[in-house]
Parts: sequence; structure tokens; C-alpha cells
Amino acid sequence: MVVRLAGCKPAHARVLSRSNTVCVFGLPASLACLVFARPDGNMPTAVTAGPLVGVLVGSESDRERMQGAFDELDKQGIAYEFDVRSAHRQPEAVADYCRTARERGLKVLICGAGLSAALPGVAAAHTDLPVIGVPLRSTLSVLDGVDALLAIAQMPPGVPVAAVGVDNARNAAALAARILSIG
Repeated sequence: MVVRLAGCKPAHARVLSRSNTVCVFGLPASLACLVFARPDGNMPTAVTAGPLVGVLVGSESDRERMQGAFDELDKQGIAYEFDVRSAHRQPEAVADYCRTARERGLKVLICGAGLSAALPGVAAAHTDLPVIGVPLRSTLSVLDGVDALLAIAQMPPGVPVAAVGVDNARNAAALAARILSIG
């Protein structure tokens, strides 16, 4: 999808969802000078000021396992952003992402993690937004993802993280949609 902003540089707009929703960054949501064109000639059905859901994984290799979340968010027309930040290799980057999530307009975080599955808990420790953990299988896991499920489900008091089934990113997105619908 091509986004053109009258009187604005194209770099100020970014499309994150493959659905018929356009996300505009760095501009007020009420900006009336937007002109949209899609390769198929259709107009977008919604314009939002940015993504509502942040999807985080600790490794680029986890992206494929999170595809169900992307598909479900697209299906429901919910704008999202995706980022790779490791709780072990980039703890400050994860903390910064989560601390600034609300001011960037995010309402829910979905974190996919395998093995020790630290990412959802670290995310929850640095934000008051709802965090949904997706336990992921790993070829290094002797428990086929159950280790990640237990790590996500057993958060200490005061650090709530919702958990969905192993490799079930689609349910994480469905839960995020329900959270968004109530508030």
C-alpha cells in the first residue's frame, strides 16, 4: 500500500498491517490531508494513529511461529508492530521498548518466547499494559515447549502475564482483540 501525505514527507507514514487499515506515525490522527492509494485501487477501511498491539520475540527465527498472530490481527483489522529484542542479549532495549509502549499508543503486548521464556516476564516488569506470552517450541528444548509454557505461567506476584498454548500465537492475538474490545 502506498501512503501519500499532502505537504508531509512520505517517511512520516508507515503501514504495518496487511489488512485494510493504515497506520500513520508522527502525525495527529485528525490530520485531514491524507490521500491513500492501494495497488488494487481500493481505499483503506480505517486510519489509525498507530499500532495498538506490539508483538515481540527474542530472535528473528521466532517470526515464523508468530505468523498466526499476524494473520489474526490482520483478519480483525487491528494495527500492530513487530520487533525482535532479546531479554537476555538486549535487556535494556526490551526495557526501553516496554517502558515507552503506552506513550507510543500500544494497548497490549504479545511476547513469543521459547526455552526459559524470559521475554514476557521482562516485558511485564517494565509496563502496566497487558502482556500475553506465547510459549514457543525450540529444537534445543528437551520438553518441546512445555518449559516455556511453565516459565510464562509461573510469574511472581505483581508481574502478571497471560499465557496461551504452546505455539498458539493466533490465540494470543484473539485475546488481544478481546482486551482491546473492553477498553
